[in-house]
Amino acid sequence: MNEKELFEMYNKDVYRTCYYMLHHAQDAEDVCHDVFITVFRQDWQKVEYMKTWLMRITVNHCLNFLKRERTAKQREKRQFILTPQRTADPVDTLIEHVEESEVWAKWVHELPEKIRSAILLRYMNELSLSEAAEILEVPLGTVKSRVYKGIRLLRKKWDQARKQHQKGEMYSEAYGKSVVSSSEK
Repeated sequence: MNEKELFEMYNKDVYRTCYYMLHHAQDAEDVCHDVFITVFRQDWQKVEYMKTWLMRITVNHCLNFLKRERTAKQREKRQFILTPQRTADPVDTLIEHVEESEVWAKWVHELPEKIRSAILLRYMNELSLSEAAEILEVPLGTVKSRVYKGIRLLRKKWDQARKQHQKGEMYSEAYGKSVVSSSEK
């Protein structure tokens, strides 16, 4: 297998992992390219489990990117605190309907990094728990725990959204109006 074949075979998996971890297309593309540059600079032809090895490199690159980004955001936050704050946009200008897949992607993106990594490797890349543990360099039990916590957190968000939606429908049916919960104001 040559470099082009390796890239064509795994590019989509690497990009998808980057996108779901970073939640930004351009950043995902940049990190994806960095991953392949790193791979091609190493002796990749002797690697026995290519996908597992590539996913480990991908996750590490994404985590490093997020750490750098977090540091930059902390600097921005300090600067923001020193400047006068503007008032938020009115609630009625917010988008009312969002695609369900975008909501799920947002919820996954909001998970803590370690939990998000385990969820993405398990469900987006369809890796076994043991493969995810190897990539993340943690014990199998830790991956199981993180996946369980991630599912529990996502289910909680789903239940809250469903309850909010049901409350809105009941109000709308009773009064013929839409409702905005106090938590959204």
